[in-house]
Amino acid sequence: MAEEKNNPISAVESPPKHEGESFEIPVLPLRNTTLFPDTMVPLAAGRPPSVAAVEAALTGEEKLLACISVRPDRPDDQDTKPAELFEVGTLVMVKRMERVEDTLHLIVQGTDRIRVEQWTQEAPFLRARVRILPELTVKNGEEVEAAKRNVQSLIQQALAYLPQVPPEVRLVVLGADDPVKLAYFLGSILSLGVEKEQQMLEANTADELMHLAHDFLAHEVEIIRLRSKIANEAQTEMDKAQKDYVLRQQMKAIQKELGEGEGGEAAEAEQLRERLAKADLPDDVRKEAERELGRMEKLPSMAPDYHVIRTYLDFILEMPWKKSSEDRIDLTEAQKVLEEDHFGLEDVKERILEFLAVRKLRADAKSPILCFVGAPGVGKTSLGRSIARAMGRHLERLSLGGIRDEAELRGHRRTYVGAMPGRVIQSIRRAGVNNPVMMLDEIDKLGADYRGDPAAALLEILDPEQNNTFTDHYLDLPFDLSKVFFIGTANQLGPIPPPLRDRMEVIQLAGYSDREKLQIAKRYLAPRQIRENGLTAEQLEITDDAIKLVAARYTREAGVRQLERNLGRVARKVALKIAQGQSEKIVVNAEAINEYLGPPKFYPEEARKELPAGVATGMAWTEMGGEILFIEATLLPGGSGFTITGQLGEVMQESARAARSYLWAHSQEFGITTDMFKEYGVHLHVPAGAIPKDGPSAGVTITSALASLYTGRRVRPDTAMTGEITLSGLVFPVGGIKEKVLAAHRAGIHRIILPARNEADLEDIPEDVRRELEIVPVNRINEVVDAALETFVANPPPPVPRHLQDRPPESAPLMAKER
Repeated sequence: MAEEKNNPISAVESPPKHEGESFEIPVLPLRNTTLFPDTMVPLAAGRPPSVAAVEAALTGEEKLLACISVRPDRPDDQDTKPAELFEVGTLVMVKRMERVEDTLHLIVQGTDRIRVEQWTQEAPFLRARVRILPELTVKNGEEVEAAKRNVQSLIQQALAYLPQVPPEVRLVVLGADDPVKLAYFLGSILSLGVEKEQQMLEANTADELMHLAHDFLAHEVEIIRLRSKIANEAQTEMDKAQKDYVLRQQMKAIQKELGEGEGGEAAEAEQLRERLAKADLPDDVRKEAERELGRMEKLPSMAPDYHVIRTYLDFILEMPWKKSSEDRIDLTEAQKVLEEDHFGLEDVKERILEFLAVRKLRADAKSPILCFVGAPGVGKTSLGRSIARAMGRHLERLSLGGIRDEAELRGHRRTYVGAMPGRVIQSIRRAGVNNPVMMLDEIDKLGADYRGDPAAALLEILDPEQNNTFTDHYLDLPFDLSKVFFIGTANQLGPIPPPLRDRMEVIQLAGYSDREKLQIAKRYLAPRQIRENGLTAEQLEITDDAIKLVAARYTREAGVRQLERNLGRVARKVALKIAQGQSEKIVVNAEAINEYLGPPKFYPEEARKELPAGVATGMAWTEMGGEILFIEATLLPGGSGFTITGQLGEVMQESARAARSYLWAHSQEFGITTDMFKEYGVHLHVPAGAIPKDGPSAGVTITSALASLYTGRRVRPDTAMTGEITLSGLVFPVGGIKEKVLAAHRAGIHRIILPARNEADLEDIPEDVRRELEIVPVNRINEVVDAALETFVANPPPPVPRHLQDRPPESAPLMAKER
């Protein structure tokens, strides 16, 4: 079978057959090439069917043979079948044949295009009945001439990049008059591929053929141009490298003549080898470092890789592979340090002391991985500093907020220019020990994009079962992170992916109560601000009443960050007075706060002395702590609609509809006539309409407000409540109990209704607050109504419409015990 094609020969003889004539002829399949009319090319036939086809053609007087290309997607390890060939090929005359062993070397001349009409034989060689296709005609002479000139222009561009092309080929191409022969000639000398060459062979008009030739040639010219550009750039780079090498050798020779030796490369390598011998490294790390040092010694100092390897070796030698700081195991001293820095937070302090106790009993115990979750300003980051001080360890802090590139944590591979280790490994190197306390701040604010997901990289870093062999991309060596005490901080648990959350021990830091804020301000914040502003306790005193007022009316937060800022403002204004000459001690009390901080910024909700029917006091959780809120409802005569306002979320609206439906379904139990639901609509509103509100915990409050509205019995003003309701009358537990109860207590509430299953959460509330509160646990809605509503009817509901007054009275309401 023919397997190669060289440059064609332009001499052509007239074909022996005529257009439209049909005749039977042997077929020679061509692989990876296409033969065009008006060209003469050498072929090689080596497969037995191909050899047999050529020999059969030579027995005829005219020595004709059909050359047809094999489709490119057919395997070449088996004999060709008719279905694997194109339908259009070229009729050729065998001009010369030589046999070399089992291969026939031919020179054939293409004469006409042919189309297969019928396959007549498959073995021992292919044979088919073919018909000669008509010569291509020119429909639009001007268009074809323009296309021919464009093709010749492209050929001139290509020849500019190909100086090795023989001059005779240039003359043939640029001097051709027949556009069809020119196109066939180009198809035979360019390596276009079988599919493109076959498209040109099967073109029905000269116009179509020239357009194909122009498009294919333009593509080839672009490839030739790019290939030439790349070759020139490579040659330029090689010339520069050769020049640099010659200059370096000359410089070495000059230094040798001057008696300066061979430069500082050998001394630098020897210095690194001495450091390597003294360093306490694991065996695999030492082996890798010695291998890289050997590479560096073979490179000239001007080579780019020389400085990359030098920096890498320096980094390896600076890493604390086996160096650890000794933990402070004195539990009394550790507890004293924790108490000095933070007020409250007993759960966290207890957890740290537990770890130290275990470490005292077992030195190789794994470090815990904690995650402090709480509102801004509750002391998450400062608590990490206190833990490091209590344990006697180094502290390293990593701010993860806004990181979107995984390489920030894992590092960049050394193949990149300017590669650096990840932040974790860099922090270990800065600490100088392999067991620091590492704060991962704002772990809930990690991002992800096309560069990877940093949260996924943290899965390995924070997994005690995997981080003992953590491999940084830059270091490319396993490093043991199991001794590091990781502490994450977050404002919310929601954004943290569940697999990452599962690897950490989550500790919730609730907001501070007013009494805790007072103690923190007295013990830590006020003395620090007085000291930082150049004052002393003899010059400035801030009273307890002033601190309480600042916390209540000038801040709205769960933590104490804004409280400290306001105390700092007071201290600065006092410092100004003292700097201007005032010598007397300044005492800032509640009455003087307005002078230093201006009018109050916030007016938190306070318990009302009296509530009209249809109004109930609820409790809500916010990121800044807890608040009380009022649910207001009023009747609308002339319909049964239900209007809800106050920017309530979908969940809260569903709770409102469920509360009304439950009261309607059980109206007899509560002494409400069903006509009240049919003849009166309800408008439910929650004040502070600019603030979005959502969640199921207002279910019992809405129910109490609606029950009060329908019965005329007012809700007790000293009572606040929280809990989720169901249509079956159950009260489900909710979250944020500590913040809600503290907010209610701060607002002057003394009686709390909450789900019975939330009683365990009362342990988190300070004992002095619990003593001042009456807690009413409930399991069902009717218990809520009995506990919340007063027994007498203070605001009777509106009368039932006249046309409904003749109905028999419904039974009196039943109390919870009777039900």
